[in-house]
Amino acid sequence: MNPIIVITALLNLLAGIGIFLMACSIMSSNLEALGGKTLRKLFASTSKSRLLGVGIGTVGTAAIQSSGATTVMVIGFVNTGIMDLLQAAPIIYGANIGTTITGQIVALGMFGASSLSTTVIFSAFAGVGAFLSAFAKRDQVKTAGSIMAGFGMLFVGLSMMSGAMEHFAQMEAVKLFLASIQSVVLLVLIGALLTAIVQSSSVMTSVAITMVVAGLISLDQGIYLTMGSNIGSCVVAILAAVTSGKNAKRTALIHLIFNTGGVCMFLLLGLGIRLVSSGSFSYGEIFQKLFPGAPQTQLAMFHTVFNVLTVIIMLPLTNALVQLVKHVIPEDRISPDRGDAPHPYYINDHLLKTPAIALAQAKNEIINMAEIALQNYELALQTICTLDDSQSEQFQRNEEELDYLNGEIVRFLARLSSEKLSVQDHIFLSGAFHSVSDLERVGDYAENIMEYANKLRELQGRFSKEAVTEIHTLEKLIEDLFREVMQTYIHTDKNAMENAKVYEEQVDMVTNEMAENHIQRIKDGICTPDVGAQYLSLASNSERVADHFFNVAKTVRFK
Repeated sequence: MNPIIVITALLNLLAGIGIFLMACSIMSSNLEALGGKTLRKLFASTSKSRLLGVGIGTVGTAAIQSSGATTVMVIGFVNTGIMDLLQAAPIIYGANIGTTITGQIVALGMFGASSLSTTVIFSAFAGVGAFLSAFAKRDQVKTAGSIMAGFGMLFVGLSMMSGAMEHFAQMEAVKLFLASIQSVVLLVLIGALLTAIVQSSSVMTSVAITMVVAGLISLDQGIYLTMGSNIGSCVVAILAAVTSGKNAKRTALIHLIFNTGGVCMFLLLGLGIRLVSSGSFSYGEIFQKLFPGAPQTQLAMFHTVFNVLTVIIMLPLTNALVQLVKHVIPEDRISPDRGDAPHPYYINDHLLKTPAIALAQAKNEIINMAEIALQNYELALQTICTLDDSQSEQFQRNEEELDYLNGEIVRFLARLSSEKLSVQDHIFLSGAFHSVSDLERVGDYAENIMEYANKLRELQGRFSKEAVTEIHTLEKLIEDLFREVMQTYIHTDKNAMENAKVYEEQVDMVTNEMAENHIQRIKDGICTPDVGAQYLSLASNSERVADHFFNVAKTVRFK
C-alpha cells in the first residue's frame, strides 16, 4: 500500500467534505436571504393540524437545506412560547423528510459515468453562480448567483469525495477492513458518531452514497450508516436546548426519541426480515430489486422511505410522545418567577443559524422591550401622583430588565448584521439599533420621574387635584400614541403612523398647556414653586417619552 496514495485519498476526502459543508452553508444562508419573509411566515404560522406541521417542516427544511437549522428554530419558538410541544413535534417530523432531498440531489448527480456526468454539469453551476454573484448589480441576482454557486460546490465536493473513495476501493486492506464491519448496531453507532462530529446528516448520507457507489461498502452497510446519521443529527438540537428552558429541552428530547425510535423500529424490522428469510433477504436486496443498477438511488430512496414511514408511524403517537417527555422532564414543584432575573423572551444565539427567523424574533424582543418601557412610565406616573411606593420593587425589576435587554438585543443585532440578509432586512436592522436606544431612554425618563416622586416626599409636597388630572390626560395620550406606534411597527400600517403623528403633536400641546396652567396655579397659591419644579420636569420628561416612542414608528419603511 503506497502511503502517498493513502494520504492523498484522505486529503481529497477531507477537502470534499469541507467543500460540501461550505456549499450547504452558502445555500442555506442565501436561500434564507432570498425568501426570508416567506420563511418567517411559514414557520410563524403554527397550527394544530399535524399534517400541516409535517408539511411546514418538510418544505422549510428542503428550502434551507438544513434539518438542524429547522429544529433549532422550532426549539427557539417553543422556548419563547410561540409554539407548544404538540405543534412543534410534527414540524420536527417533517424536517426529517425534508433533509432527504439532499441525498436525492447527490444521487442524481452521480449518473452519467459513461458519458457527460451530471456531476460535471452541476459542478459548472459553481462558476456560473460565482460570475453572477461577482458582477450582477441587483442584490437579488447576486443572492441567486450565490445559491447557484453553492449548488455547484455541492457537486465539486461530491466529486472529490467520490475520487477519494475510488482510491480507497483499490486498496485491498481498506476493503477487507470495511467488509469486516457487519454488526448492524456498530454501523449505526459509527454513522451516529460521524454525523455528530460533522453536525450534518446530509454529509454522512452523501459519504455513504459515494462509498456504496465505489464498492467500498455494501448497500446494507450504507443503509445502517444512514440510519445512524439520523441519530447523530440530534446533537445540534440537544446543544441548542442545553441552555434553554424546560420546553426547549423537551422539544430536543422529542427529536431524539423520534429519530432513535425510528431507527430501532427499522432495526427490529430488518432483523425480522432476516429471520423469516433465513438470512437470505435484507433491506439492500429489496431496494436493489426496486431500483436495479443504480446503487446511489437505492440508498437515497431507502433514506426517504425510512423517514416517511417513520413519520407515518409516529404521527398518531404524538400525544403519547409529548406526555412521555413531560414525564421525563417534569415541571418544577415550585415554578420560579421568571420576572426575578432579567432575561430575553424571544432571542437566543442558536437562532442565528436561521437569520430570517432570528430577525423576526429580534423584532418581537424589541416589542417586548417597548411594553416594559411603557409599563415603567405608567408605574412612575402612578407613584408620583399618589406618592405610594408599593410598586417600587416592580419598577426596579423592570428597569433592570430594560438595561439587560438593551445590551442583549444590541449584541444580538450586531451578530445578526454579519449574517447573509436581504437589503430590506439590513434596513430593518439599522432602525432596530435606534429603536432599542430610544426605548432605553424611555426607561431613563421613567427613572427621572420616580426620582421626582422621592423629592416630593422629602419636600412633604403633593400635586394638586388639577395637576393630577392633567397628568392622567397626558398619560392617556401617550398610551394612545404607543398603541398606534406598535400598530405601525408590527403591521407596517401607514394609517397608524399618521394617527401616531397626531397624538405626538397633541402631547406637545398638552405639555405646553400643563406648564402654563401650573404657572397660574403658583400665582393663585394652589401650588408651591418647589412642587412646581418637579411638575414641570415631569411634563418635559413625558414629552420626550412621547418623542422616543414616535421615533420607533419612524424606523418603519413603507413600500
